[in-house]
Amino acid sequence: MGKRRAPELYRAPFPLYTVRIEPRTGLIITAGGGGASKTGIKNGMHFLSLDLVGGVHSATLLHTHETDTRATMCMCLGGDVIAAGQDANCTLMRFSQHTAKQEKKPAAKDGAGDKGAARKRGRRGQNGEGGGDVAQMKEDSPQLVVEDVGAVQADLSPQDPCVKCVRFSGDLTLLLSGGADGYVRVWEFPSLKEKFSFRAHRDELEDIDISPDSKHIVTVGRDFECSVWSGDQLAVGLCWHENMPQITEKMYRYKSCRFARVEDQKDALRLYTVQIPHKRDRKPPPCYITKWDGQAFLPLLTKPCGNEVISCLSVSDSGTFLGLGTVTGSVAIYIAFSLQKLYYIQESHGIVVTDVTFLPDSPKSAAVKGNNEVVMLSVAVDSRCQVHAVSNRRSFPLWLVLFFCGLMVVGVILLLQSLFPGFI
Repeated sequence: MGKRRAPELYRAPFPLYTVRIEPRTGLIITAGGGGASKTGIKNGMHFLSLDLVGGVHSATLLHTHETDTRATMCMCLGGDVIAAGQDANCTLMRFSQHTAKQEKKPAAKDGAGDKGAARKRGRRGQNGEGGGDVAQMKEDSPQLVVEDVGAVQADLSPQDPCVKCVRFSGDLTLLLSGGADGYVRVWEFPSLKEKFSFRAHRDELEDIDISPDSKHIVTVGRDFECSVWSGDQLAVGLCWHENMPQITEKMYRYKSCRFARVEDQKDALRLYTVQIPHKRDRKPPPCYITKWDGQAFLPLLTKPCGNEVISCLSVSDSGTFLGLGTVTGSVAIYIAFSLQKLYYIQESHGIVVTDVTFLPDSPKSAAVKGNNEVVMLSVAVDSRCQVHAVSNRRSFPLWLVLFFCGLMVVGVILLLQSLFPGFI
């Protein structure tokens, strides 16, 4: 019996490194490629629509945007603008979607012109005919246009420059990037005028995030440091293991960081970090998740999250769930409040998971969420995009619980009366 795998939503013709879901339109945007090497593997960005048909998620390829010799390694969304880390640059693209009448023309023999056509990815129709001509079967097919709007050099490494992480501020006035040279660069958006830059780490950056109020920037580097910055000034360096004497200084390094709001607590803020072993042993030690107070930056809770090395982290819009991917292809979802594992599939991808993202809390996404508590997508070097869904957990109404408690109390009283006639 084979290993359990999550449903495959889409398979690209190149390795996938990043995935995002645009809240307003519900579009899935995933990107990757083979880079500048002449291997014949293209570089591109694919735009997909997500549907729920008969309780099963499916994806339709709407548009393919080729990125020449540049593979997109990381990505973030700011409305209809995509900021993509490609080699030494952060490239900005704007996409727009409109509905155009489809002319019922015969398909070209050589298959040309498919870049903008909607193509269904999934099972054949019930009548046994293939679904390759979906675009001709619909009178109206959504069309996408992608245009480059600018680029900035975000990494100045003399050898193998690479933008490792990009992030928009919550109010979309700032664009942040971190690269292999250890520098954080902050630009004003949309003018792309550099506001400031500073060297955050002695080694390359692994991750970066900015608080919702834009007051603090958190950076994670390969130099074992996780730092909180106010502008370009260091505010505090974090230490997650100060109450764990069994863990030495260079035993673990930080891998990821994410700010998140707290559900039902308007003013509360949390920061989540992932720590992975610096050295890999035959018996690998566990990785850890730490939950921090996002304003005082004090550790609140630390829990182990398995012996597989974590490769990526994501937080749901509500701050309720954490998503993890591993270098061995496993995918997990944790409850943010308690850091307890809710969902796990071992080696679902079979190779390193490069990114995970949750279905956003938006009206467009609610229609495809179905009868699920949470839905998350994962992508990996195996070119696959998988969907992970956790069904709504059954719960009893409060009135029913109180009713049964009352019955139990009455039952105990009657039992005591029968055993001890003079009890009441």
